[in-house]
Amino acid sequence: MEWNFRTAGQLSAALRAGEVTSAELTDEAIARVERDDDAINAICVPDFARARAAARGADQARARGADRPLLGIPVTVKESYDIAGLPTTWGMPQHRDHVPSEDAVQVARLKAAGAVVLGKTNVPLGLQDIQSFNEIYGTTNNPWDHRRTSGGSSGGSAAALASGFGVLSIGSDLAGSLRTPAHFCGIYAHKPTLGLAATRGMVPPPGPALPVEFDLAVVGPMARAARDLTLLLDVMAGPDPLTSGAAYHLTLPPARHEHLRDFRVLVLDEHPFIPTGSAVRAGVNRVADALADGGARVERHSPLLPDLTEAAMLYRQLLFSGSAAHFPVEEYEQLRTRAAALNADDQSLDAALLRGMVSSHRDWLEANNRRELHRRGWRRFFAEFDAVVCPITPTPAFPHDHNPDPRERRIDIDGAEYPYFDQLVWAGLPTMPGLPATAVPVGRSPEGLPVGVQLVGPMFEDRTPLRLAELLEPKTGGFQAPK
Repeated sequence: MEWNFRTAGQLSAALRAGEVTSAELTDEAIARVERDDDAINAICVPDFARARAAARGADQARARGADRPLLGIPVTVKESYDIAGLPTTWGMPQHRDHVPSEDAVQVARLKAAGAVVLGKTNVPLGLQDIQSFNEIYGTTNNPWDHRRTSGGSSGGSAAALASGFGVLSIGSDLAGSLRTPAHFCGIYAHKPTLGLAATRGMVPPPGPALPVEFDLAVVGPMARAARDLTLLLDVMAGPDPLTSGAAYHLTLPPARHEHLRDFRVLVLDEHPFIPTGSAVRAGVNRVADALADGGARVERHSPLLPDLTEAAMLYRQLLFSGSAAHFPVEEYEQLRTRAAALNADDQSLDAALLRGMVSSHRDWLEANNRRELHRRGWRRFFAEFDAVVCPITPTPAFPHDHNPDPRERRIDIDGAEYPYFDQLVWAGLPTMPGLPATAVPVGRSPEGLPVGVQLVGPMFEDRTPLRLAELLEPKTGGFQAPK
């Protein structure tokens, strides 16, 4: 029996019943990687010898009566997480020999839960792209169409899961880096509430791995089944034991509802800054129909929704506010000159990017205050609604585009071209205020590419969009393995 595409829940049950051993699962996963990954290039740092040893240890622990949440389950880890003894480069050639001596807090939690780490998955240079390619490890291809990207920056993890290389993976998200690869590869991912899961050890080399929580950025789970996201999030969630974890323990609220008929959902398929392609719009509508068929209250408009235009501008400003911090003085001064020359009425996304790159501390504090007003707006919104359904990007996976100047790249939406990074506005909708968002596969485009949407929920009520994802899974088809 082939186990590669079973869920973590199914494999845990089979391990408990003695139907399979962790050593067998691990060997099968490794064999599949060795057979298929030359074409995909998802696993950039294999760690098979230690994985086999960990699997044997898991089997021995189970024989002694142990039963941990992920005991014996083969998983992968995004390259950007520190794993003792393996390189952490973030795809940056100057750091190809950087080998941490300590596991990231999330890797330690995976191992404590009994997971078997197969290796690390590919990323873009500095995690700063919607694709996954770099000079050290090369390009990760989409398992559905090798001419297209798997997404970024957790593209290696998404491609690995879609290809049957391990059962779960952990990634990170600042600009859709969990959700976009999930959407492009047809899997599930969850961007947790900002601050819900500790990020120590997910830091650009050469470190050090300090217990710092970065603005907008989160770490989160990826899986082939909605329920597996909850399983892995429960392992990942919680404060860093070096800081607030010394005093606080996490108790997430339960999902607001257990049945589809009780959910109140706002469905969005239009954004003021960029159109939604027909394939993604069809996916959003499939979810809207599934919700309505299940008895949920579905709305298309609400005056309670915070302003999407201002939100996108604010997200862009916050996203790029730290990007020029280490630029050479001359280059930074050139940016300041360009920003000063902007017309005060220029409220374009490009203007927000430029202003963000040269933000003063005073500017950032003002932007942060505006973010708090948006958070208040979302609290009012979620008093009347339980979730928002909306796109992750305007299109399915696009062809590889390795133009070294991203400003020259374009995204094709139903035959019309738009600036490459403008597609981030949907990813920014929950990221700017720090809301949780679950990426779910909802079918295929006319070209046969996966299409996903995101379910956005109330802050720190991560179980609500996760439960909604579970309820929608049988109605929208869930994960399907590439042909």
